[in-house]
Amino acid sequence: MTVAEIAAPDPMRRAWRNVIVLLLAQALLGAQMSMIFIVGGLAGQMLSPNPCIATLPLSMMILGSALSARPLSAFMRRHGRRAGFLLSCGSAALGAGIAAYALSAGNFWLFTASALLTGVYMAAQGFFRFAATDCAPPEFQARAISWVLAGGLAAAFTGPALVRLTADLTAIPFLATYAAIIGLNLLGPVLFAFLDIPRPPAPVAGQTEGRPLGALLRVPQIAVAMICGIVSYALMNLVMTSAPLAVVGCGFATADAANIVSGHVLAMFAPSFFTGHLIARFGATRIVMLGLAILAGAGAVALSGVELPHFFLAMILLGLGWNFGYIGATAMLTRAYRPEERERVQGLNDAVVFAGVFLASLSSGGLMNCMGGSPQAGWSAVNLAMLPFLVLAGGALLWLMLRPKELAR
Repeated sequence: MTVAEIAAPDPMRRAWRNVIVLLLAQALLGAQMSMIFIVGGLAGQMLSPNPCIATLPLSMMILGSALSARPLSAFMRRHGRRAGFLLSCGSAALGAGIAAYALSAGNFWLFTASALLTGVYMAAQGFFRFAATDCAPPEFQARAISWVLAGGLAAAFTGPALVRLTADLTAIPFLATYAAIIGLNLLGPVLFAFLDIPRPPAPVAGQTEGRPLGALLRVPQIAVAMICGIVSYALMNLVMTSAPLAVVGCGFATADAANIVSGHVLAMFAPSFFTGHLIARFGATRIVMLGLAILAGAGAVALSGVELPHFFLAMILLGLGWNFGYIGATAMLTRAYRPEERERVQGLNDAVVFAGVFLASLSSGGLMNCMGGSPQAGWSAVNLAMLPFLVLAGGALLWLMLRPKELAR
């Protein structure tokens, strides 16, 4: 055994170390996402000059994610994962500070603009799942993705709990909530100091970067994985963005909305402890198909009534369907590109996914507040809008499953 081999870290030990760091980041830093999705639309409704654009701040956060995904991926390619994640924490803290000032000033448009900075963190959190696979052996990658996303289980409790503690703590609603978000982002440098992912080697002159993006998008497994990832995430966001508005609009309290979002986020991440095992046993495509079916079930439950049990069950199914659909689509994608294509495909995938989520979020407020004249009618419109996209993703996945087996690369 050579000296280099002795000094080299054990691959599984390094993989588990990174998974633990990223899991903790998902649990602690990720709490801000559920906090923002609970209060963002309500704060927007409080400040907005027009109820039809109450969820615009949430949409702008997702637009920030879509715009920053590819540049952030390129930044991490040059400077490493740690640098990219630290940059995103700073951006989120700055965004929360500007949002707090906008609340105190009653300025809707400044509040909306601040969300673009928060979107940089949202894009970075999406890369946690890919970072978990950077140093992981191939047989461990699906489980690594699942374990990292399982960190959201803690965020399902801490985020809504912080909202309940801070929403009315100050004379201006939600001001203390955004102060708490600043505090969460200050934990980033502590956590990421323990991340052990080497900076990618500098490209060698003449070294190929792999296939052009156009050719990559023509790979059936990549194309279908992206479609299913977009639909799973966008539809989850479409419904989740409107849910607090629907709950409060149907006569329930903000605390009820926080509890329902807590149950939803719990359902999003709790299955992650076994989703990787299910993918290994049954295959990613079958798990994605199951996720799409569960998303359809969520819409059916939401359309059946507007009592608290209907909201709870619909949102739990929505989270479970997202988990299977999104993790399964990610696993499909990671197996379809070559190592030298990793950052470009990941950046493109997340840019396209968040672009779809942005459109869904932008549509959510309009459907909820401006369709039918009542919260019940708006909530029905939101859930009916899921149907054509579920048909699209299901059809694409079925087409892939029925194709003769081909090399994905």
